[in-house]
Order: sequence, then structure tokens, then C-alpha cells
Amino acid sequence: MQSRLPLSVAVITLNEEKHLARCLASVRELAAEIVVVDSGSTDGTEKVAREFGAKFSVQPWQGHVAQKNLALAACSQPWVLSLDGDEAVSPELAVALRELFSGQPPAADGYEINRRTFYLGEWVNHSWNPEWRQRLVRREKAQWQGPDPHDRLEVTGGNTARLQGDLLHYSYENLQDHFERTVRYARISADAMERAGKRCRWYHRVFSPWRVLCKRLLLKQGFRDGRRGWIIAYTTFFSVLAKYAFLYEKREVTPHAEKPKANPPGGER
Repeated sequence: MQSRLPLSVAVITLNEEKHLARCLASVRELAAEIVVVDSGSTDGTEKVAREFGAKFSVQPWQGHVAQKNLALAACSQPWVLSLDGDEAVSPELAVALRELFSGQPPAADGYEINRRTFYLGEWVNHSWNPEWRQRLVRREKAQWQGPDPHDRLEVTGGNTARLQGDLLHYSYENLQDHFERTVRYARISADAMERAGKRCRWYHRVFSPWRVLCKRLLLKQGFRDGRRGWIIAYTTFFSVLAKYAFLYEKREVTPHAEKPKANPPGGER
């Protein structure tokens, strides 16, 4: 058996029983430590995590960025690989990780990994590919940042590089799951934008959805993914439209609706 790497794997979960075993099995022989921070699962997530020897804890949901920083802080190894419960390390990526730690200490402080998504029964080759995400970091030099739900792992005061091999992403169960999450994430994004003091201008609603649709279909060549590529493009279009529509509702509609109405002339005082 090969020795374990000086690596913690950090995972946040909520009802991930269906996917978690695949995720943890892909890193069990790589990582010296597995850390799972759960936000209140009611299925068998804890049982699966403990079967793989994970350090399991429960923390009330703090938001995407804060929750992942809790998981990062709970790690004890000098390097951390951050995963979602519906992701898994490919065999090629596992080899690249072993090679990275086989000789001299890694030259960079953070490494981007391409995330490849399985969607509607097939791997997406264009619309969401490549999708480079920084997931392997030197623990003391990294922190999760960004507005929810668009978190990103950032390295402070260090250099970064890329690793070969894919992070396999088993994203959506079906179209209903995709559409429901699209609406939920759009609302979370609108909440974050409102807290940041941003407003919804008319050109955001008019141009931004078309810009992301063209990016998926043309720049990323999503049309080559066939019908799945068109579904991804139009769902992305809707996600941006919904985000700005929710922001418009929160900033322009709800405040007026909550104001008490003035008494009509001749009414009660």
C-alpha cells in the first residue's frame, strides 16, 4: 500500500449520502486526513463519512464561503484538497497528486484543477469544460472568498499552477434538480448583491443574460454538446435574468410594498 500524502481533504455536506462514498473512496488512499463538516443531514451522510474514517462535525449552515472556511480551519495537514460531496478525484488526478509530492516540495502554493461535469447521462465536453478551479492549497496561505454562492479558494502571497487530471463532478440528478437549484442560487446571489449595495439597472436585465448565453454557446462552443449544450446555455441565461429580477424585486418592489399606505382624503386619522 502506498503511503498517504501530507494532505487533508475537506468536504462540506448536507444530505450527501448518495454521492459521498464515491467522493471519499477516490481519496481514501491519498489523504492522511479527511474532514467532513456537515450542516444537519437527515440521511446517512454521517454513517458514510465515519466508515471512511473522516473527522466528522456538525455546524449550522453559515453560507457557502463561511462553511468552507470552517472546514479549511478544521484541517491539520499542511496541504488541503477541497471537494464538494458530489465530486471525485479521477485516477489521472490521483497520479498527478502523488507525483507532485514524490520529490521536492511543491513549487506553488495553490493548484488549479479542471472540473469536468457529468450532465444528463454524458460528460460535458464544451459548455462547462474546461472549468479550472483552485482546489489544492497550502493550508496556511489560503482562504475561501467571494460572494455566496460563487465561492472561490484564494491563495495569499504565493504563486499558483495547474495539475493534470480531472475533478469529476456529478452535478444534477435531473432537469428538475438543475432548474430548482438555478432559482435557489439566483436568489442567494441577489441577496449577496443587495448586501453589497448593488442595484439592478435596466441594462443588466437586457444584456447580461444574452452575454452569458453567447459565452456558453459560442465562446465555449456549447453547441457542440448538442441538445445538452443548448439546455445549459438557456439555463445559464435564465439564472442571470433571475438573479437581477430578484435583486430588482428586493430593491425596488418590496420596499414600496412594505411601506404603510397613507390614509385617503376623508379617511380615518
